[in-house]
Amino acid sequence: MRFSDPGSYTSIKILLAGLLIAGIAGCQSSPSSSRSGLGDRPTDAERKEARQITLLRSARTPRSAEEIESVYTLWSRIRQGFMLDPGAIDNPRVNQQRLLYVAQPRYFELTSPRAERYMHYVVEQLDARQMPLELALLPFVESGYNPMALSSSSAAGIWQFIPSTGEVFSLRQDSWYDGRRDITASTQAALDYLSKLANMFDGDWLLAIAAYNCGEGCVGRAIKRNQQLGLPTDYWNLQLPRETMNYVPKLLAMSQIIDRPSLHGTVLPELANTPYFTEVEIKRQLDLHKAAELADMPTEDFMLLNPAFKQRMTSPQGIYRLLVPVNRAEQFSAALANLPESERVSYLHYQVRSGDTLSQIARRHQLSVSAIRDTNQLNGNIINIGQTLILPQMGAGPAVSSPAPAQLATTQSVYRVKSGDSLWNIARAHGVSISVLREHNNIDSNHSLSAGQSLRIPGGNSSASPASPQSMVYTVKTGDSLYSIARQFNISIERIRKENTLDRHLRPGQQLTLLLR
Repeated sequence: MRFSDPGSYTSIKILLAGLLIAGIAGCQSSPSSSRSGLGDRPTDAERKEARQITLLRSARTPRSAEEIESVYTLWSRIRQGFMLDPGAIDNPRVNQQRLLYVAQPRYFELTSPRAERYMHYVVEQLDARQMPLELALLPFVESGYNPMALSSSSAAGIWQFIPSTGEVFSLRQDSWYDGRRDITASTQAALDYLSKLANMFDGDWLLAIAAYNCGEGCVGRAIKRNQQLGLPTDYWNLQLPRETMNYVPKLLAMSQIIDRPSLHGTVLPELANTPYFTEVEIKRQLDLHKAAELADMPTEDFMLLNPAFKQRMTSPQGIYRLLVPVNRAEQFSAALANLPESERVSYLHYQVRSGDTLSQIARRHQLSVSAIRDTNQLNGNIINIGQTLILPQMGAGPAVSSPAPAQLATTQSVYRVKSGDSLWNIARAHGVSISVLREHNNIDSNHSLSAGQSLRIPGGNSSASPASPQSMVYTVKTGDSLYSIARQFNISIERIRKENTLDRHLRPGQQLTLLLR
């Protein structure tokens, strides 16, 4: 609870002092006299009055857009939305957790870059609901803001929903998608749940946060037990599971460090009070490797914004919203609108038969073993008879038209297949599509590649070995992107990145070395 009125703070200190004196006087009487009958138990009104002193809650006045925009950093905005009671600072359980955080001086340095992607969105949603902004720190306590975190109880995502609670809050979970890892969907569900808990416990946010950890039934039983014993029913006096006894103090301790970092020897990495991502609607299935290419960003970075898609592609049915960095959204939307259907994604379901191995299945379908592992989230090579595998059949890049026969000898190169190669990775490496490779080498869908086999690759000079790359220097023009340049010269973005030291953005006039086949 943050006090802006000094008078009200003084009044509460006097009230706390009075309660402390009363508590000391009570301790001087014998146990039998202090618990002699129902008449000595605190009334409901007394319990409610005592609880208000230890609440996180205060009447929060909505802030204007001008007030929010005037804050320069996200940390400052969070501080301004704190609703903690300063009296909690002296609680020994909070002090213990604060010392543990302070003993890890690089904690925020390591976790803040990960939280930067998501935390502005969380703060925006809390502000819109007029909820305590301390709750924006809860994913630090839950998962370190890691959307791929998975607990021993199968809790997943930054908010650590277990499967059953996820279902209660409409977070769909199937072989394609896990809503518990969806940044926006899980945040909405978490805030719905926390709001429900706060209402259930008469606006007591401490009890609501405790119940988020161990469940409303757990906290409800602890309250009932204290009521039967005539004991206070605020969070600090409840007997709860050990993890829950430390859970609220962890959040309060972190709030205190964020509130006054220099006092605790902590340096907070700067986080801008601006949105990191925006949502783009996807109406048809899309390979997320291709989506990352359209956004001109590394696939792993794109997946960190869209971790709910378990097969690294969107589901076959339904409309989804992909999260794209704000500064890439316009380019992504334009590139997506012009993306040929053949380059989106295709896939097939394969049922494992007796005698199958991953390497055999990969060769049979012109895939790499790692591609099958990634798509099906396999940790090793073990597969079971009857198991259904999803096999991606993705286009490798912009389609290349077939050259005329008279030109064939001077417009192709020869690639010698190595162990572990597949049509998919060869096509991607050479910036052509799988269908073009099949057409130029008379390969049907049942054909397996073999080490040493020669493949004709359209676009280079005929040779008995891979053609020597030809290079050119390209000067970046206004409006250019890696994606548009790669399409123009029929090469992969990865090849451009490999041959050039690139900043986050291309600059008009910048010169790029392009290796052409």
